[in-house]
Amino acid sequence: MRFVTAEKSGIQFIGIVNSNLDQVVDIKTVIKQMNVKLTVPDTMIEVIALGEDLIEEIKLIEEWVLIHPEAQGVYPIEEVTLKAPIPKPNKNIFCVGKNYAEHAIEMGSEKDIPEHVMMFTKAPTTVVGPDENVLNHKEITEQLDYEGELAVVIGKSGRAISESEAFDYVYGYTIINDITARDIQSRHKQFFLGKSLDTTCPMGPMLVHKSLIPNPDNLNVKTKVNGEVRQSGNTSQFIFPIESIVSVISQGMTLEPGDIIATGTPAGVGKGFNPPRFLKAGDVIEISIDGLGVLRNKIAE
Repeated sequence: MRFVTAEKSGIQFIGIVNSNLDQVVDIKTVIKQMNVKLTVPDTMIEVIALGEDLIEEIKLIEEWVLIHPEAQGVYPIEEVTLKAPIPKPNKNIFCVGKNYAEHAIEMGSEKDIPEHVMMFTKAPTTVVGPDENVLNHKEITEQLDYEGELAVVIGKSGRAISESEAFDYVYGYTIINDITARDIQSRHKQFFLGKSLDTTCPMGPMLVHKSLIPNPDNLNVKTKVNGEVRQSGNTSQFIFPIESIVSVISQGMTLEPGDIIATGTPAGVGKGFNPPRFLKAGDVIEISIDGLGVLRNKIAE
């Protein structure tokens, strides 16, 4: 399943995207026409919390739409506005730092390659959706940078999760751009402020259920700025794989449905160039990950 939070005519809804990626189905509108008693979720976090039971119901909806392609609530994808899959996370976004060796080196040296999972968070108010502008925050930063990342979305509550069980707690995957104010990050000697400026966590375009991503530890991650490839990596290069990250975070903390974990960025960030190539007003950032689509955003003027 490819889930989206979308908007049409000012009304927000939970939808599913077809395999051709050219059609969005408004779940609630279609269910009303099916004359069946199915759960009708209002938010993506509710979708996630309903788990595999809802997945089976969604399959019935997809089958019905194939037979009734002219039904109400079935839209060409270009006729809707895609929002962040989880527009208002319940918690800060968990973020893994320096999870690619080459990125750790470009940010310092081989001595900066971590021995343990390195964590920080981004505030929920950072989240925006595909094609939304990112504020340039020029009044407080001159070093706005991009970081294309695979994000893991948790599907059920768990604590002290073992690595062998970690994927049982994963619901699916999306794309995040961990936009960072490097000067603020450096000035405060920690990551939170430099990572949590409003609009600096573009997310989307879809939340793809794990059943469609059989090997998340082997996905190509590519970031373009104004059409130029800046980052090109693969999740097989992770220092700490997904199962390790989930396990480490959960050892003394309960993970819950809808929690989001950004897994780290490949080499090629703006700060890593000599001289640095930070973002400027008008720049367009496009992040693509196998099976998850393209997340595109522009830095506001």
